[in-house]
Amino acid sequence: MADIGAKKLFIGPRLRRVRQDLGLTQMRMAEELSVSASYLNLIERNQRPVTAQLLLRLAEVYEVDLRALAGEADQRAVVDLAEVLADPLFRETPVPHHEIVELASVAPGIGDAFARLYRAYLDAKRRAETATREAADRDAPPAGAEDAVELVRDYVQDQRNHFPAIEEAAETLSGTLLAISPDLLHAIRERLREKHGITLRVLPVDVMPRALRRFDRHRRQLLISEMLDGAGRTFSAAYQLAQLEFGPVLDTLSEKAGIGSAATRRLLRVNLANYGAAALMMPYGPFLTAAENLGYDIQVLAARFGASFEQVCHRLTTLSRPTARGVPFFMVRVDSAGNVSKRFAAANFPFSRYGGTCPLWALHSTFKIPNRIFTQVVEMPEGQRYFTIARAVSRTVSSWVQSEAELAIGLGCDLKHAQRLVYARGLDLARPDATPIGMNCRLCDRPDCTQRAMPPFSKTLLVEEHTRGIAPFRFE
Repeated sequence: MADIGAKKLFIGPRLRRVRQDLGLTQMRMAEELSVSASYLNLIERNQRPVTAQLLLRLAEVYEVDLRALAGEADQRAVVDLAEVLADPLFRETPVPHHEIVELASVAPGIGDAFARLYRAYLDAKRRAETATREAADRDAPPAGAEDAVELVRDYVQDQRNHFPAIEEAAETLSGTLLAISPDLLHAIRERLREKHGITLRVLPVDVMPRALRRFDRHRRQLLISEMLDGAGRTFSAAYQLAQLEFGPVLDTLSEKAGIGSAATRRLLRVNLANYGAAALMMPYGPFLTAAENLGYDIQVLAARFGASFEQVCHRLTTLSRPTARGVPFFMVRVDSAGNVSKRFAAANFPFSRYGGTCPLWALHSTFKIPNRIFTQVVEMPEGQRYFTIARAVSRTVSSWVQSEAELAIGLGCDLKHAQRLVYARGLDLARPDATPIGMNCRLCDRPDCTQRAMPPFSKTLLVEEHTRGIAPFRFE
């Protein structure tokens, strides 16, 4: 907290959002914080800086994440606005980066509304283009499907991918399961049978050629494909148990989120049930303790908790309990074409919403050498440095006639936390060999990148007929 007190900190808009999210009036919040309503009003209007004592009081009364409240503009909001304003639609009215940061900091609600309006514009544009292609009409996703996925991702990220109610329910249930058997899959099988009258069966692939998990409500059977490995089978069983035993919690969170359509809320509920399954396999307290003691060695954690590499990486992004925090990781999952299918972060990381990831990130090298873990220090254009770990994984066991679904998992944290990781041992973290990367080509203005696929939209392209540089594009 020393550096918080060393400078004047204005958090008006962020404090106002916290108060409004809690449904409190200025008078009520002032009473609970033991300050005057007029003083709180001045803070919310950025006419008074917040004190370290008041920040601590906020954390004590409302369990506010001080890193988010006392930090600079939310990095995700800045990235979202930068991506929107990089669209050719705004080429004639370029907005400098410092104004984007200022808007995200001073008026985050306006920035968020602007980003949502842009996504609606893109969705309408996509539907209009799809309607003109008769051949693609049958295969086109339902209107708004992409927006539903983004709404769920945004909501999860707004919660820092941490849901205390699910964690508490999972810790209670995991204790019950441990009393049944130290073998988690066996314990879940018995719990499903004894309490819910459900039989768990593992079936051959020729019986379940197109499904990995299916719950037969009428026969009260949970059917799991033999193509799932041990971690996959346990996760599938834990997911079904979470759906049954955490139902009220999942319903409350899904409805309280108030996002999108009924289908969007069902998608969120599925995501929350997946969260519950991971929390059952890797209970918060024991998992965090093991992670800290092992230097966050993912493979050892996977072996100890009977989980996969990807499941452990995902779980590591959820360790944001105010009284017991882990390293604030971010995670991304991509396929060999660069499509992003997962992104989570316990802290700010400039994920790209409308494009892929930077080809200079070692994440993309993992497909060349499966099962090898790549480590890399990367530096963003604004100077932020991150320590990253990447590895290729297979989604399921594949038969000879099926192509194996390979994905790349990227896990990382701010460089200042790297000393806690076993993967950084022996590295000079004070003077690291950092690889300069960007969010994606359309937003990155590094001039001499040999991997550039397109010029940045915010710059003017320079075309020289008689000169070929090391980079494929030149721009002002």
